[in-house]
Amino acid sequence: MKKILALSLMAFAISLNAGAQTNSSADYVTQQINSPDRAMPTFYEALKSRMNFSLGWKDGANPKKWKKAGLEKARELIIQEEDKTPFNMTVIEEEQREGYKAQKVVFNISKDTRTLAYLLIPNSDKKNEKFPAALMLHDHGSKFTIGKEKMVRPFGKTESDERKLQTAEAWSSKYFDETFPGDELAKRGYVVLSFDALAWGDRSVEGFKTDSQQALASNLFNMGTSFAGIIAQEDCRAAKFLASLPQVDKKHVACIGFSMGGFRSWQLAALSDDITAGVSVCWMGTMINHMQIGDGQLKGQSAFSMLHPFIAKYLDYPDVAGLAAPKPMMFINGDSDPVNPIAGINEAYEKMHKIWKANKADDKLNTVIIKDGEHAFLPPEQAAAFDWLNKQFGR
Repeated sequence: MKKILALSLMAFAISLNAGAQTNSSADYVTQQINSPDRAMPTFYEALKSRMNFSLGWKDGANPKKWKKAGLEKARELIIQEEDKTPFNMTVIEEEQREGYKAQKVVFNISKDTRTLAYLLIPNSDKKNEKFPAALMLHDHGSKFTIGKEKMVRPFGKTESDERKLQTAEAWSSKYFDETFPGDELAKRGYVVLSFDALAWGDRSVEGFKTDSQQALASNLFNMGTSFAGIIAQEDCRAAKFLASLPQVDKKHVACIGFSMGGFRSWQLAALSDDITAGVSVCWMGTMINHMQIGDGQLKGQSAFSMLHPFIAKYLDYPDVAGLAAPKPMMFINGDSDPVNPIAGINEAYEKMHKIWKANKADDKLNTVIIKDGEHAFLPPEQAAAFDWLNKQFGR
């Protein structure tokens, strides 16, 4: 028995050292794996080298056949199940703002959940006038007490509303230079919808924090779904809900997102037939370039909101975004953004331009890099994005 145990321990030590390559100490290998700032095995470079994205874009591919195969796999891995539950919207509060009406509405985001959202509707003297629309997708920010309130100014009547307004105004000051992008777009004559992703705003609980995401994600994995998958499916449902509203021109429905919302935006534009154009701000790159020590995609917390199991075998980030082609898409990123390595942004932009060009729609893809730009969506970039969107919608 002792001999068998000794052999087993020897084999275990050999297996550890095989991953260490030139390192001879099994303790050092264990330290590498367990170090809090490097939750990666020593053989992670070997794993990275085998990431060939089997369904990713290849030069010379037939764009229609590529999109068909890619969308089939993306929807299989990202969208959890088909949901045709009636939305059954109810308006629970309303206030007039400058040039538009703001409503608090509740609707069925899924067959399991009714959710509270903000809906902005431009003023009109015409009967049955239809407007272009935009679904505003909020960021992560490790700030869970607000979600939709990051993109649309919250109501300020109750004590709870006042607290959210103060928090939202501080957020707006930090990332949007004291503006609310959803309200700015509503002033331009767009119907705007913003809702909370699962775990944010009215869909969070007191005390929910960054570390809470791992428990949420693990529990969802155990139940055969995923945190990121639920967010993606609900984004698709919200897009369909927005397109169904009587005030909305179904041919002109955009999605606009910042940071994690930027990720959600290009993902949604690819997956949803209801979205006809998209703007993604401050979230793009390649998977491999995001695999850097300290990057949010490796920390095991915020990553869960964007982590679809096994998709890395088939499609890179710009491949998923490219499935939106030939829809009009605008990407805005800063060259000094600590969240998105510039090398990955450049590689992703190059691949996406190849995809849109293959679809004879390169003029529909607008990729912007802001010099000295950081992680923000400031008024000049908002104006440029909204002007571009107007142009795509013939306004």
